[in-house]
Amino acid sequence: MFARFIHTAMLNKLSCILVTAFALLLALPVGAAPRSEHIFIISFDQGAPAGIAKAEMPLFKKMAAQGAHTWEAYTIVPSSTLPSHTSMLTGVGIQKHQILWNDTWTAQKPQLRVPTIFNLAKAANSKAVTAVCTSKQKFELFKARGDIDHFVLLNGGSSISIAQAFARKVAMRKPNVCLIHFGDIDGAGHAYGINSPEKMKAFANSDRALKIIYEAVDKAGIAANSTFIFTADHGCHDIVGRSGKARGVHGSAETADVTIPWVAFGKAVKPGFTITAPVVQYDTAATALWLLDIPIPDGFWGRPVTSAFKTE
Repeated sequence: MFARFIHTAMLNKLSCILVTAFALLLALPVGAAPRSEHIFIISFDQGAPAGIAKAEMPLFKKMAAQGAHTWEAYTIVPSSTLPSHTSMLTGVGIQKHQILWNDTWTAQKPQLRVPTIFNLAKAANSKAVTAVCTSKQKFELFKARGDIDHFVLLNGGSSISIAQAFARKVAMRKPNVCLIHFGDIDGAGHAYGINSPEKMKAFANSDRALKIIYEAVDKAGIAANSTFIFTADHGCHDIVGRSGKARGVHGSAETADVTIPWVAFGKAVKPGFTITAPVVQYDTAATALWLLDIPIPDGFWGRPVTSAFKTE
């Protein structure tokens, strides 16, 4: 009788332990969902905030007002296209990524040895879809680093042609990480000056291109789960030659060259929010990873701009 009592008591205790353990297992997280499933980084080459303020860009300005924004983010020095975009996509400064050149890509040039957000996204999830749409051949650097599923290059192409290529070749593939680069703003600034009618027209065309991109994302059925980050690689300032003609230049540490916009719009973004925390070029990479719930490497210089987002 006593032995049966002990046996019954042990079974009851074991049952309680199992029930408690099962309840604890149910309470454990099964893996955090990403804050956003699709990240679109759109870079306005030579997109200085001062120029944007003067330009006819109703859609971009509406998105900036409805999303989270700062007009006082900063790029790296030298404030040049390829080194800056490398920081944008790797989360580290030029001293670490060592991409100092800014002309035509060849296999003989120094190559990228640190991972991009495309590499990190693929390492975290082999099924992640990655894409780049650009108008400058030097971006072959990122293709050579690997893990870009869809690389669209229209060398010298306009913002609208880049947007149309995205809509035609990339959008329906529903990329999880995508860089879209508008280069004609930079070309107009260099050729005609930073406040020229030609550059203002390029800005306006980029706004029309933005509409094409957003409509393509919406048509793909992923707009509700997408976050857009709008930024630039550098600003600019004018110099006047002997002929009296102005042309835009950049690359220095001057405020006009290093000040860039940084705007977030879409999934998880705080509406109508002004970002007051400092934002630096390499924070873009960290923010993209954070939104996708991908661990940020210890070696990253960048930090996610968490103040711009709802933290539920």
